[in-house]
Amino acid sequence: MYNSVDENSSFEPNISELDMAHLQKLLRRQAQRRLLSENIAILGCGYVGSALADYWQERGHFVTGTTTNWKRVASLSGVVSQVFLMKGDDADAVQSLVEGQDTVVVSVAPTGSQVADEATYETTYLATAKNLVQALKQAPTVKQIIYLSSCSVYGDRQGGWVDETSPISPSEPRSQILSQAEQILLQGASKNQKVCILRLGGIYGPGRELINMFGGLAGMTLPGKGARVINWIHRDDIVGAIEFARLNELEGIYNLVDDSQLTVKEQIKRVCSQYSLPPVYWDDSQLSIQRKSVRVSNQKLKAAGYQLIHPQLLV
Repeated sequence: MYNSVDENSSFEPNISELDMAHLQKLLRRQAQRRLLSENIAILGCGYVGSALADYWQERGHFVTGTTTNWKRVASLSGVVSQVFLMKGDDADAVQSLVEGQDTVVVSVAPTGSQVADEATYETTYLATAKNLVQALKQAPTVKQIIYLSSCSVYGDRQGGWVDETSPISPSEPRSQILSQAEQILLQGASKNQKVCILRLGGIYGPGRELINMFGGLAGMTLPGKGARVINWIHRDDIVGAIEFARLNELEGIYNLVDDSQLTVKEQIKRVCSQYSLPPVYWDDSQLSIQRKSVRVSNQKLKAAGYQLIHPQLLV
């Protein structure tokens, strides 16, 4: 329903609302495990990437951010040390980006002006993954790659539970491409260059509040029962989990969703109640469009020690 990876678009994020103090408190115990100042590259500084860059920049890291839109170079310069105007399918640009870096975060997505078809996904994800793996062979300083993927790779489980050990079953070509990109990066990992895959739920947060997504449905009668489960993750927790992964040098696959596990009906009901909007009604005599419904476990990341900043859905 919603793209669950960072969008490198013209949207200017409200990074000032990121709860820096709380995040710093949660992560302080791990702070001595890595250098106080590192060279960090963020490939794709959109909604999440810009907030992440701002967090790291304020803590003394030398952050290099990328964008595909020249109109965003000036604004992005305020939250990074240097800006690269590039795309991940440019092998030479990727090689230049990773040289001298300690950590590389990949947070790419098709830009807002593009149709997110299969060919665009291949260019955005597969080409980026292949170029990055190739570039890392000539970049010995890089210790870790953190890649933002999507829980959509699990496909439809009709509301059933999945975790990182569950066989993936991407039900559409775009999700299959995301899965292929994951495998390319994981196969490129080595003893000295760890790869951490974070599979994200739907992203929300400042500027992407649920009222903007669901508020327009108030008072309507919708087909079906509203039983589909959508997994969400707040932008603050994406920043927090990435920093946690970096500090603890995590490797492998981790799901990144909150604890809510609410159905669409329950989510919309909360939004309407919170904003005093007319309720949404459901007509199960009408067939609804079949969409993915899956409950994604976050226990592996929590067992590793990460504490969610927003464990429950904020409306």
